[in-house]
Amino acid sequence: MISVIGSGRVGATTAAFLMMNEVDNNIAIVDIIEGLPQGEALDLNHAAAIMGKDVKVAGSNSYEAIKGSDIVIITAGLARKPGMTREELAAKNAQIVFDVADKVKQYAPNSIVIITTNPLDVMVAVLYKRLGFPRNRVIGFSGVLDSRRMAYYASQYLNISPSAITPLVLGQHGENMYPVPELSFVYGKSLKSFLTDEQYNKVVKDTINAGADITNLRKFSSNWGPGAGLTVMAEAIKRDRKIALEASVLLDGEYGIKGYFAEVPIIIGKNGVEKIIEVDLSSEQKEKLMKSIDAIKNNLKQVPEEYIR
Repeated sequence: MISVIGSGRVGATTAAFLMMNEVDNNIAIVDIIEGLPQGEALDLNHAAAIMGKDVKVAGSNSYEAIKGSDIVIITAGLARKPGMTREELAAKNAQIVFDVADKVKQYAPNSIVIITTNPLDVMVAVLYKRLGFPRNRVIGFSGVLDSRRMAYYASQYLNISPSAITPLVLGQHGENMYPVPELSFVYGKSLKSFLTDEQYNKVVKDTINAGADITNLRKFSSNWGPGAGLTVMAEAIKRDRKIALEASVLLDGEYGIKGYFAEVPIIIGKNGVEKIIEVDLSSEQKEKLMKSIDAIKNNLKQVPEEYIR
């Protein structure tokens, strides 16, 4: 069973994608708002009947509904509003994630947990500390979204499919992320070599600002991209696909970083994080990555100490 905690836009979209792709026959949606998860579940069950999908969706206000889940996806938390940075959400969402972690530990102690609550790299640290699960089973959703956003923007200049690009974005999921077009590739050739300097700078800027651009345009944050990315990750785990993608994971010496969650390439399969891929970086690239890590460290300072001890 796959459980989605939070039935807002991201949670509901994720549940819909999971149903449409038949990633699991049983999906549970949990939310504290009475009637909301039940209504979403009923609507999705109708959609499954129309589409001929053999999937049952259950909605509940009780965390007991996640009991025995293989995968738990946490989307609960306050959403980012126009003009608000992910970092401003830190203290408010830490309490929510802290409380949710206790419920996951109680009802789904053997699950692999993926979280998308912002600011992501901080919230996944809070989750990890409270859960006490091994690091391969606590994953921050972010990198697959940021990297594929960069592939999309670059593809518009190259007039090729985004899937032809292997993108690389490192560090923080936020305004200090580090997109790396020179270490992103199109069939072995650096993405940077296809772009003019102006295009390169625009791809980097658009990747960093993608979430804010969506929020400013429609007055609420993205849900389709996160829902799609979470589904890809869940499917990779359930079907042991062992694919390469990016996620925010706990680094234990990789890239010279220890004790912090950050976006890096990984192999994902039935055990969660099967392997962390270390990309060779130049001294200049390492410096840029460390600036991004410093931003994560500063964000952690915004979280009350009791949540990250």
